[in-house]
Amino acid sequence: MQKIEPLMQELVAICQSSFKNKLFAGTSGNLSVCLREEGIMLITPTGIRYETMEPEDIVQMRLNGTVLEGRHDPSSEWAMHAEIYQQCPDTGAVFHTHSPFATAFAAARQKIPYILIEMKPFLGGEVTCARFAQAGTRELGLSAVEELKDGRTSCLLASHGVVAIGKNLAQARIRAEYVEDAATIYYRALQIGQPVILS
Repeated sequence: MQKIEPLMQELVAICQSSFKNKLFAGTSGNLSVCLREEGIMLITPTGIRYETMEPEDIVQMRLNGTVLEGRHDPSSEWAMHAEIYQQCPDTGAVFHTHSPFATAFAAARQKIPYILIEMKPFLGGEVTCARFAQAGTRELGLSAVEELKDGRTSCLLASHGVVAIGKNLAQARIRAEYVEDAATIYYRALQIGQPVILS
């Protein structure tokens, strides 16, 4: 299909720039896009370093786990992505990061309060922490979906990382970036005093 190849190229380009910006580390994190009319999810492969990733490494699959095309196995978190797409019908892209400051709050199982004005339009306000679920399971997706409501577009995964969703790759990416930015600023503000939580 004509639109698949450009999306595969975009996935790799975003992954590589996100790696440079430390949203990803090593081979951690994953990114996907859903073509709902075709019933296809494009997702990053498992265990491939972002510096060497190529468009041909992106895996094409169904939301039920059936791999249609790809020279590698899909991300170990494919089931989480699939569950989010099934439960959040307006979502076109899912961005899962292990960005350091946000993941620190996920490790502490603490939310990032609504402390910055840009958190409202980009993230829907505070970034809550989903209940713990094992990596690589649909249950992890369900735990995220519980937090992706009331206008919230991202959440922390307990002891794990971050999920941000969007209508497309660009929107999911900027939301993931804002989660890390908010986490960084909140952490630094805590060193100074008590950050003011907005209403």
